[in-house]
Amino acid sequence: MNQDDLILVTGATGFLGAQVVRELLQREPRVRVALLIRPRPGQTPAQRAEPILQSADLQSADSSRVQVYAGDVSEPNCGLDDVTLQLLSAQATRVIHCAATVRFDHSLEQARHMNVEGTRKMLDLAASMRSLKSFIYVGTAYVAGERQGLIRENELDVGQHFRNTYEQTKAEAEALVRSRLGSLPGVILRPSIIVGDSQTGVTSSFKMLYWPLKIYSRRLWRTVPGYSDAVLDIVPVDYVARAVVQLASDEGALGSTVHLCAGPRGSATIEQVARRAAEYFNVREPRYVDPRVFFAAVRPLLSLALWGRKRRVLVDGAAYRDYFTMRMQFDTTNAERFLGPAGIFPPPVMDYLDRLLHYCVASDWGRKEVSAQ
Repeated sequence: MNQDDLILVTGATGFLGAQVVRELLQREPRVRVALLIRPRPGQTPAQRAEPILQSADLQSADSSRVQVYAGDVSEPNCGLDDVTLQLLSAQATRVIHCAATVRFDHSLEQARHMNVEGTRKMLDLAASMRSLKSFIYVGTAYVAGERQGLIRENELDVGQHFRNTYEQTKAEAEALVRSRLGSLPGVILRPSIIVGDSQTGVTSSFKMLYWPLKIYSRRLWRTVPGYSDAVLDIVPVDYVARAVVQLASDEGALGSTVHLCAGPRGSATIEQVARRAAEYFNVREPRYVDPRVFFAAVRPLLSLALWGRKRRVLVDGAAYRDYFTMRMQFDTTNAERFLGPAGIFPPPVMDYLDRLLHYCVASDWGRKEVSAQ
């Protein structure tokens, strides 16, 4: 990247988006960054961006590198006023589109409004940019839905079913991006489950992997409605952010789809992760129950018998039911081809799992701030 680049980033206040912004500012000192941020009641976009910029440790002289604009990708013209729209069309050279809803419980209409229509509006905005060099779309590896076996990077719609509206609408959004790659210089990125920093364990998001670990560590639940050999593909946020920034300027990657995943060599089974967590939290190892039996017979009985915190676990845990049964691996051929020469590789899950667990305990699962050291 060079000093003429103005990179427009969406989703900058999200877990991954914030890390991408920090990576851009720290590793690319010559570029300028434009952040498209939704206003909130009582909080301006600039105020929402302030913690991100502070964590990037910018010098005061560097603050001019960052421009913050009020906008919403799901609104017409991305919620931008005419002046801003014209400015970005004239000056922006790259787009990193991270904004999305990652909730599993949205209706299909709600999820499409943000994930599909938001992506469509960003593609339209990118098409208006006179000096566009790359459009980076951050999707998810779980567009694979309920498939099993090895998932190739060039595959998308093979008739698979989806577990939730998040997976379905991200697949629809990716299909939309693919349809525009003939006219726009783009790259599709598919991270798997993103967790905390591989060196410090630091995270601002305690969802996905963290929720089952939390209830397990507190001895609220140890029955897993799934398979001990189910595959858990997780990647640390620092790896994903570095990969996003690297690929945003790699002309050789244009037109490609890249799995940002641990892959067959770096992923782990649920049994491996659970066994290490049991040692760390000093609890008994979980017991595994065939999910078909659990949801057909055991769960209905438990829903009648349990109350209080354990009943809440039973209800909340339904969102994770399918993620304990996955037997698919993600091919990382393109990731290795494009990122390998830059020395960017995902560390194996088991190499940094203890750091994630340590941060969970030190921060009381996000309830208090702790040093990154």
